[in-house]
Amino acid sequence: MADASNRSDSSTDGDTDEKALGFHNSQGVVVSDASDKSRDQKTLRRLAQNREAARKSRLRKKAYVQQLESSRMKLTQLEQELQRARQQGIFISSSGDQSQSMSGNGALAFDVEYARWLEEHNRRVNELRGAVNSHAGDAELRIIVDGVLTHYDEIFRIKGDAAKADVFHILSGMWKTPAERCFLWLGGFRSSEILKLLSSQLEPLTEQQLLSIGNLQQSSQQAEDALSQGMEALQQSLADTLAGSVGPSNSSENVANYMGQMAMAMGKLGTLENFISQADNLRQQTLQQLHGILTTRQSARAVLAISDYFSRLRALSSLWLARPRE
Repeated sequence: MADASNRSDSSTDGDTDEKALGFHNSQGVVVSDASDKSRDQKTLRRLAQNREAARKSRLRKKAYVQQLESSRMKLTQLEQELQRARQQGIFISSSGDQSQSMSGNGALAFDVEYARWLEEHNRRVNELRGAVNSHAGDAELRIIVDGVLTHYDEIFRIKGDAAKADVFHILSGMWKTPAERCFLWLGGFRSSEILKLLSSQLEPLTEQQLLSIGNLQQSSQQAEDALSQGMEALQQSLADTLAGSVGPSNSSENVANYMGQMAMAMGKLGTLENFISQADNLRQQTLQQLHGILTTRQSARAVLAISDYFSRLRALSSLWLARPRE
């Protein structure tokens, strides 16, 4: 019985070891565990890929949240400045200089509106970028692209209203970053330069598309040249008018002449608003016509390329302002 018990224990231990190692089948024949190991390796690889995807997703979400927080802080700062300007405006208005306070408030109000517009624009562009990267269908892309273009129409409307309050603020581009102001033309971007930028970003293009974009670029350049010449003529006319008023003003005749010439100069300055309006109309029409020339996916790539270009200009401004100074 002791021998039998020992044999039984030995047999049980052997079976246990073989079961633990997975080396026997139902007939007692030893088999390989390679298939189980292969499945385990595939599972581990899949888990590792899932972890990496989740990590990248968390990083993207963190960057997006940080961007939103930065925009929120800037917006809060602008709103605080606007509130202080309003309080100062009430005081200045009581002293009689109401027009100056209204002009300052108009500029700050536009800066706040532009900050909000830019934040919403970035959100729409990020949505479009995600749709492009996920290979969304043309119908979904078309809806997002149309929304971005409609949002561009909104900033042109806001600029038009702001130009009525303070045309010099819009013309100077003080609401943009320094690098953007370096390329500013009549309160915005040059349509011809944007078309030139996109020509290398949208390849391949058909011959008809290349011809249409070339014609659009040429017509945009001609319109820009005409507006630039008109602006130069206005500046020269203003200089001549102001130079004519220079002289002794101790007589009533000279005073009347001075006031008359200054009134003429004021009337000429009123055309500045018209120049900005025409320039924005050109930019708006260029975007719409380009959208009609391109396919839906090409339009999506064009919107992303334009947004990336201005984002780089803003980033360049930040780097320039933060550069070490000796």
